[in-house]
Amino acid sequence: MIRPTRRADTDADFTRRRLAQLAVLGLAAGAAPAALPGTASAAVPSSATAPPAGRPHYDRARRLAADDPVLRALVTALTPGSVLPPLPAPAPVKLFDNLVLLSAGWVSAMAVLTDDGIVLIDALTSPADAEGVVVPGLRAVGADPAAIRHVVVTHGHPDHFGGAQTLADRYGARVHMSPADWDLLARTRPADAPVRDLDIADGAQLTLGGTTIELHHTPGHTPGTVSPVIPVRAGGRYHSAMLWGGLNPPSTVAELRTLLASVHSFRAVMRRTNVEVELSNHPNDHGLERAEQLRRQPPGAANPFLLGGPRTQRYMAVMDAMVRGRIADAEAAEEAGAEAGTGARGARTVAAPHA
Repeated sequence: MIRPTRRADTDADFTRRRLAQLAVLGLAAGAAPAALPGTASAAVPSSATAPPAGRPHYDRARRLAADDPVLRALVTALTPGSVLPPLPAPAPVKLFDNLVLLSAGWVSAMAVLTDDGIVLIDALTSPADAEGVVVPGLRAVGADPAAIRHVVVTHGHPDHFGGAQTLADRYGARVHMSPADWDLLARTRPADAPVRDLDIADGAQLTLGGTTIELHHTPGHTPGTVSPVIPVRAGGRYHSAMLWGGLNPPSTVAELRTLLASVHSFRAVMRRTNVEVELSNHPNDHGLERAEQLRRQPPGAANPFLLGGPRTQRYMAVMDAMVRGRIADAEAAEEAGAEAGTGARGARTVAAPHA
C-alpha cells in the first residue's frame, strides 16, 4: 500500500478578494448551499432551454444530482451552452496527506507525494505556469520540486501539457501520455508541446516509492484521454481516488458514443478499485470551493473530497445521463441536417428543367 512521505502543510490562506471571487464562482457553477461559509448558491440551470431531444436525459441527471453540490456542478458543466467564468488562482493546498492541488484557477494539476519522489498529474498551461505555480506551490507545502520524477499528462491539450517539457528539462522528469494523444501533438504541433517520451498503455500501473497509480484510457474528450486512479492517505487511512481526465464533450455522435463507452468502462474500474474520492483537473465539480472548505475547516473534520463509493458512482451516473443527452441532441441535429440536405437536392432537381 502507499507509504508517501508526510509533509508539513504550510499553505497561505486565500485573500478576501479570492474568497469573494469564489463566491461568484459558486453562483456561476450552480453550487448548492453549505459548501463554503459566506458563499451564495444558485439552482442548477433549468433544462427548459435545452434542445428537446436530450431534455429527458438532462432532467434525469438533475434528479440524480438532487441537492448534492458536487453533482449539481457536474450537471451545470455538461449543460449545453455552459461556460466557466474566469477563475482566481488559489494557493496550493494538500487535499490529502500525499496529494497536493496546484492550480492556475481554471485548470489544476495534482502532485502525488511518495517516498521516492513526486508524480505530477498534468503540468498546467505553459512554462510560466511550471515556474510560477508548480515549483513554488510544491515548496509552499514543504515538497521539493526537484523530486518530480514523472509527469502524467491526462490529454493532449495545451492547458494540461504546457509546463511538462520545462519540468522534464529542469528535473529530468519523464513525461507520459497516451499514444493517441502523442500522435495528436505530432499532427497539430502546438506551442510548448513536450518531446515524445513514454506511452501510457490502457490500464498501466505507474509505481513510485510504494505508491501505484493506475492509468486508464477514457477517450472522448480527446482520442487518448487518460483517467488515473490514485491511492491517497488521510490521517493514516487509505482511500482510492479517481480523476476524470477530460470532461468537455465532443460534438459528433461517434465521438460522443466513444465518450459514453469510456464512462461505462471507467465506472467499472471505480467499482473494482473501490473509489471513494472524486477529483478533477478543471473546476467543474465544486472542487475549488471544496479545497477552500478543507483549508479553513478544523483538524479532524470530514474531508469534502471523500465522497464514498455510492456517491462517486452517482457522479458517474450523472455524467452518463448528461452524455446521453448530448448524444440525443447530436443525433437530432444530424437528422435535421440530412433532411435539409435532401430537401435542397430535391429542390434543385425540380428546378433543373427550367434552367
